[in-house]
Amino acid sequence: MVLKKTSLIFIFITAMVLVGSGTVLGAEGSGGDGFIPADWQDFILRMINLVLFLAVIYMLAGNKIKDFFSGRRKQISEELQNMEDRKKEAEKKLQEVEKSIANIEQERQEILDQARQQGEALKKSIVDKAHEDAERIKQQARVKSSQEFQQAIDYLRSELAEEVIKSAEQIIQQRMGKEEQEKLIDNYLTKVVVN
Repeated sequence: MVLKKTSLIFIFITAMVLVGSGTVLGAEGSGGDGFIPADWQDFILRMINLVLFLAVIYMLAGNKIKDFFSGRRKQISEELQNMEDRKKEAEKKLQEVEKSIANIEQERQEILDQARQQGEALKKSIVDKAHEDAERIKQQARVKSSQEFQQAIDYLRSELAEEVIKSAEQIIQQRMGKEEQEKLIDNYLTKVVVN
């Protein structure tokens, strides 16, 4: 490190001497009488100046500049790798989304099939229940009709029996006299007692 600083100081002093001597030479031979024409001499001195300036910069900050650019290169490399990883992840997610989109049609069809099957089953159960209810109502109507018919027949019989009895009483009263009625009643009572 000490050697670098010493060589740097030496190069800097040499550059200053050359720059100073070039300025002096340029001032002396302003008419082109010198060894090198003034335009070329100025150009050469400027180039030497630039090379020395760059050498000094390199000596003083070379490692920092290298570190900066290598760090920047590393950072760019990491960013590129990160972007590549994100691209792969995005492509993977895109494939998953495309796959799920492809599966959506199949899932939709399955849902429709299930809904259709459930609808058919529900329809069948509703129709079966309606048939059962209709049959039960018919059966209840038959039973009720039969009961009402039987009640009507019983009512008619009782009415008819009363009418027959009334008619028989009237006929008997008209045809039989009081003595015959008493005789008939005695005969009937005798038969009942005997039996």
